Amino acid sequence: MGSMETIPLWQIVSLASIISWILFSSYLNLTKKIRFLLQPTVTRLVIEDTPFILKVQALQHGALDAFFSVISCVVSVPFYTAFLPLLFWSGHSKLARQMTLLMAFCDYVGNSVKDLVSAPRPSSPPVRRITATKDEKENALEYGLPSSHTLNTVCLSGYLLLYMLSYNSPTDYVVRLAGIIIVCFFVGLIGFGRIYLGMHSLVDVLGGLALGLLILSFWLLVHDDIDDFIISGQNVTSFWAALSFLLLFAYPTPELPTPSFEYHAAFSGVALGIVSGVQQTYYQFHHDKVPKILDPDFTLQCFLGRMAVGIATILIVKFCSKALAKWMLPVMCNTLGIPIRSTSYILTLKDCGGSKAKSESKQMGSFQRMLLFCQESYDVDTGIRFLQYTGLAWSVVDLVPSLFSHLSL
Repeated sequence: MGSMETIPLWQIVSLASIISWILFSSYLNLTKKIRFLLQPTVTRLVIEDTPFILKVQALQHGALDAFFSVISCVVSVPFYTAFLPLLFWSGHSKLARQMTLLMAFCDYVGNSVKDLVSAPRPSSPPVRRITATKDEKENALEYGLPSSHTLNTVCLSGYLLLYMLSYNSPTDYVVRLAGIIIVCFFVGLIGFGRIYLGMHSLVDVLGGLALGLLILSFWLLVHDDIDDFIISGQNVTSFWAALSFLLLFAYPTPELPTPSFEYHAAFSGVALGIVSGVQQTYYQFHHDKVPKILDPDFTLQCFLGRMAVGIATILIVKFCSKALAKWMLPVMCNTLGIPIRSTSYILTLKDCGGSKAKSESKQMGSFQRMLLFCQESYDVDTGIRFLQYTGLAWSVVDLVPSLFSHLSL
């Protein structure tokens, strides 16, 4: 009873609301009903956009192919995943954690809409689709609406601009106007590039733009409250872990399997690792008075040393956390009697999604059946991926800064 008194009411209400939504939407099969309403219209618009895409692609040139492929990589999730640790280690912890959480929010909302609507990308042929990297090839396996690159660019470049303007407090309106123009131009360039590469139609890009502006507007209303909660709130790590777990179940099931859910699981793990690590070590490594790069006591040589130590450490942690999760999760699931399968990580579980799962599900109690939400088995790879990236992100803000402190970096 004493522990219940320490849990804020809003946390209980939030988690209970998500559980209610999961049960309610599953019972009424809302995903398929919403898809039935939206998918035909969006698909028609994608088809109608084909002549416009072909006109854009009439500009075809090798230099343009390379240029738009490169800038698409610069605003991709893997790039931000590599860039954000450097931002933490440079001393800009508040900006880094806000952009990490904003990225996780964008990723969840954008991919949820993709898989909810399950609208196709432009048909290739006749559209020429350019996938120069492995990441782009995987992106092409996702559904189209909205364009994640456009959505992410709107949110992250917009937030970065507002942060820089508030941090430096320029009084010259010309500087502010120039910043806004640069961000708008960059967003337009990314959107045009996605059409040129044949990855998206005009409706996908406009959908990403509209959703990005909506998410950014919402984030600007709540980002200070979220930061205050992470720094000094109650039950921060346990609440965020429960929230992350429930959001995995709240994610809509796509018409056909896509990599979108895997991306969400990974970045949701990143968000949990960052939150738990910052909450524990804020006053040691992440407060506002931490030296920032190029300050007199934080030289470029020191930052390069941090990069060398930090990158090596997080790669080791990523490998170890994956190995630990691959051993731990199957043991836990077997103990609880939850049938599992593995699509790629655990060879011995690759064929466990069929008759074995059905026979085991017949022997479950009511609590286990409630956990399964009518699924025959769960892909344990999702949990492995989630824990792997949780460990990696935690090391970025907790373990690695501790090493910096010991090494005087």
